[in-house]
Amino acid sequence: MCYLFESFKGWKSYCEERQVSLVQSVMEYEIEQKNSSEERIKSGLAEAYTVMKEAVNTGLTEDMTSRSGMIANGAKKVFNHPLAVLSPEFKQLISRALAAKEVNSCMGRVVAAPTAGASGILPGTLVTLQEIHRLSDEKIVEGLLIGAGIALIIEEKASLAGAVGGCQAETGSAAAMAAGAIVYCLGGTTDQIFNAVAVTIQCMLGLVCDPVAGLVEVPCVVRNASAASIAFSSAQIALASVSSVIPVDECIEAMGEIGASMESRYKETALGGLAATLTGQEISQRILIQDIEILPDQTLPD
Repeated sequence: MCYLFESFKGWKSYCEERQVSLVQSVMEYEIEQKNSSEERIKSGLAEAYTVMKEAVNTGLTEDMTSRSGMIANGAKKVFNHPLAVLSPEFKQLISRALAAKEVNSCMGRVVAAPTAGASGILPGTLVTLQEIHRLSDEKIVEGLLIGAGIALIIEEKASLAGAVGGCQAETGSAAAMAAGAIVYCLGGTTDQIFNAVAVTIQCMLGLVCDPVAGLVEVPCVVRNASAASIAFSSAQIALASVSSVIPVDECIEAMGEIGASMESRYKETALGGLAATLTGQEISQRILIQDIEILPDQTLPD
């Protein structure tokens, strides 16, 4: 029987008792749940990572103007800007996360990991990590398996959906997956991987889901970039063995409790937060009018 990913404490105990790695335990789960093979699972993940890399490239090379006009090639503007606030690598991280998420907002092909609304975080972090540390695609695939295990537990103990737990459940979970994958790929221990998840969740607690005009564009795209940077900072902290103090399972439980108590207007309804501002309402009305105007004339049947 494979481990069913009910808690991080249980995941660690399972691996220690059976003397298997975190990656092996996730692979066991995938094989059993999907009635598949290790080769097919790895092949599927490799294909998913290829799509992630293609989304990054598409967002940085093609026109990314959304139908609403709220997304207008922001990733390319960041990527090509001459001034790097911290370093060229940091600028690349931000632009790549923006790029992949802009592809989603412009109806392009992305990997929903764990959701389409957070689809820029893993591509931005993993492509940048791979480039800086010259990691193989095989190592990145293993990192994706670590991310999958993290997501399974978050889904069990809280939620991955903005409509259920707010943006903390989407971008927060994706950032936690990325942070754990980063630490794993750089040789971190199990405790360091889980600590990275805990620190990330602590940084993302309470983030509401307030999409302007109900579209997954503003503030969703820029939050992907911010979440990618948080994933790296959490990984750096965890690799230095700085304690999160609050155990990772308790952090996830806190996220679930906050999501459950969050008012519905802050959970993907576009009724609160940025969506409810004067500008947000004006944009919503304008987009609604545009949609009505472009509908084709229909002749009623006799």
